[in-house]
Amino acid sequence: MAVAAAAARLCGFRRGLGQAGFLLLRRLGARSLAKSQPQGQQQQKHFSSLDDKPQFPGASAEFIDKLEFIQPNVVSGIPIYRVMDRQGQIINPSEDPHLPQEKVLKFYKSMTLLNTMDRILYESQRQGRISFYMTNYGEEGTHVGSAAALDSTDLVFAQYREAGVLMYRDYPLELFMAQCYSNVSDLGKGRQMPVHYGCRERHFVTISSPLATQIPQAVGAAYAAKRDNANRVVICYFGEGAASEGDAHAGFNFAATLECPIIFFCRNNGYAVSTPTSDQYRGDGIAARGPGYGILSIRVDGNDVFAVYNATKEARRRAVAENQPFLIEAMTYRIGHHSTSDDSSAYRSVDEVSYWDKQDHPISRLRHYLQSRGWWDDEQEKAWRKQSRKKVMEAFEQAERKLKPNPNLLFSDVYQEMPAQLRKQQESLARHLQTYGEHYPLDHFEK
Repeated sequence: MAVAAAAARLCGFRRGLGQAGFLLLRRLGARSLAKSQPQGQQQQKHFSSLDDKPQFPGASAEFIDKLEFIQPNVVSGIPIYRVMDRQGQIINPSEDPHLPQEKVLKFYKSMTLLNTMDRILYESQRQGRISFYMTNYGEEGTHVGSAAALDSTDLVFAQYREAGVLMYRDYPLELFMAQCYSNVSDLGKGRQMPVHYGCRERHFVTISSPLATQIPQAVGAAYAAKRDNANRVVICYFGEGAASEGDAHAGFNFAATLECPIIFFCRNNGYAVSTPTSDQYRGDGIAARGPGYGILSIRVDGNDVFAVYNATKEARRRAVAENQPFLIEAMTYRIGHHSTSDDSSAYRSVDEVSYWDKQDHPISRLRHYLQSRGWWDDEQEKAWRKQSRKKVMEAFEQAERKLKPNPNLLFSDVYQEMPAQLRKQQESLARHLQTYGEHYPLDHFEK
């Protein structure tokens, strides 16, 4: 039956092609067969199994003849690069960035000013003056060290705990406060939660709350910079918890395959809100994922501002020169609560927090370095703490006195021409306020 069916198909094919066409194909097939086989040899050449190489397009590897699964941690752990120890002493002189005194002092003042602002705004939220806040305690070194290594025009995609990057780029205290208080000076016109900063002039893309959405967006921006030959890098900050989101996978893979000039900067601070790293992943942190995507990766001591600076500076240089992504995992610790909506005492001990605050704080480490160089002393420390607190309090008091933005700004800056449905909502709000306006503190809003 099978032979009959094959013969029928062949006859049908032959009738459709025509007698002359069928004969031509038969002759061509015979010639090809003759060419493919050496004269006098009618069978395929055999190779030794030792010479047989994989030809699969999806991986670069060798064949093995023993069943063996790859262990999750092939090595004992990716090492942590650092430049100075906890006492602020340079470990390897060849790794010393040899930064001038003025620049190192800017590091220190940016980190301590951020710390002072955090304390005042945290207390402000606790007193009911603002609705929400997130501190940066313990992670100041990751912000300032990386920001200092970038060009001022490099584009920043932050998560929500990178205020120090803006601080280093001389973002005014008045604008930090205006954003948290949602007053008329707020660049976002009061339409964002506190700590969701953004500044076009400082190339800092506005923060959004959904976790990890900035990662693929940053890759798109980096790809655009590459196509424009902009000699510019994009840096994308995120935490180890955000690295568990699908957007992180998409971003890493696109960046590698499209060869984008981007630095993925992961702040591994030990906790994703209340989830510890032991419950977040089983592999060797986030840096271990880089090679799987074809991304050059490094793990650094995030409490060592010089280690962060050196790694980011080199990653930036190579990302621009070679058009390829880099992954930096900065190991640090979140000393504060996740946010004012969180009570971290429910999932970690006071002793654990105290250790990082007292024994391995990035600000203390840098202060030791400055004092060992004779660039800083106790009197300067006392004067700067007083001066920085005064600056923050002045901005704080100014922000409290300012009016809130006009409610009509709720409807602007989305469409060039307001659609009918949105206009209808605006009119509905106006009628509501006209009828029930006495129940709202409208005198606190700009007319």
